[in-house]
Amino acid sequence: MTLLKVSTESWPIRGTFTISRGSKTTAEVVLVELSRDGAVGRGESVPYARYGESIDSVIAQVESLHGALAEGLDRQGLQALLPAGAARNAVDLAFWDLECKLSGRRHWEIAGLPAPQAVTTAFTLSLDSVENMARKAADNAARPLLKLKLAGPEDLDRVAAVRRNAPETRIIVDANEGWTVEQYTALAPQLADLGVEMIEQPLPAGDDAALGGIERPVPVCADESCHDTATLAQLRGRYDMINIKLDKTGGLTAALALAHAAAAEGFDVMVGCMVGTSLAMAPAVLLAGMAKFVDLDGPLLLERDRVMALHYGEGGILHPPAPGLWG
Repeated sequence: MTLLKVSTESWPIRGTFTISRGSKTTAEVVLVELSRDGAVGRGESVPYARYGESIDSVIAQVESLHGALAEGLDRQGLQALLPAGAARNAVDLAFWDLECKLSGRRHWEIAGLPAPQAVTTAFTLSLDSVENMARKAADNAARPLLKLKLAGPEDLDRVAAVRRNAPETRIIVDANEGWTVEQYTALAPQLADLGVEMIEQPLPAGDDAALGGIERPVPVCADESCHDTATLAQLRGRYDMINIKLDKTGGLTAALALAHAAAAEGFDVMVGCMVGTSLAMAPAVLLAGMAKFVDLDGPLLLERDRVMALHYGEGGILHPPAPGLWG
């Protein structure tokens, strides 16, 4: 019988993390542990208010599984029992980790994929004043890829300031649904001139049909508009890329299916994250080999990380997880 334990943890963020929807100083995560035959599998997720989630609601969803687990629930059965989201993510990842621990195999072997390799991850500059983002860009000018959080007013000045202070760095930007169609139309060509390589979710998810009828001089990536394979069809002609996050898909199982489906539909893939610890990032490293952009810098934004944390090397190089962390 598989036993379930669920708990919450609070991890201090280094400073304040700000996007168009607000700011936070801690990462509030849910930790799920599944145990069987002396082995323990772990999974971490981050409830997200944008999708109607809270710590309490995610814990309630996880706790609802006790009976099903007693009756033999497995990872495949989980996919139909819980909807996509943070609750299913944490349990799905714990199932993966438990299977690895019980079988002695690594997660990529179970998935039938090549072993993950070290990859370059973006480093996120939180939304801030033009002056502060310029200073942070100068401090991180040696990083190969910066992701800038934007919000509308002064965004062109923000990107221009970052470009001046990090002239050799590749830049991608994320508006987190914070622009209007008029702002996007005005900004996109100018961002292209500044060398921006991708614009993530410029319009609110409910208003993104407008992207299908206007020029996209910079590739546009769907984040809040893309959750699982069922959402791909409506993205055709509007987006060039999708951002796969395990907390949106509801785990690695669904994320792998989405990555393969997106490739078959002609979408490029980005692998992203919420702000969490290395335990939340580790499973997503498996998807990095399929991605054009990797944004798994959550632990770099925290004051501290877990024991057996992921290794982030020089130049933004992220190394695959050791089995003691996950998988």
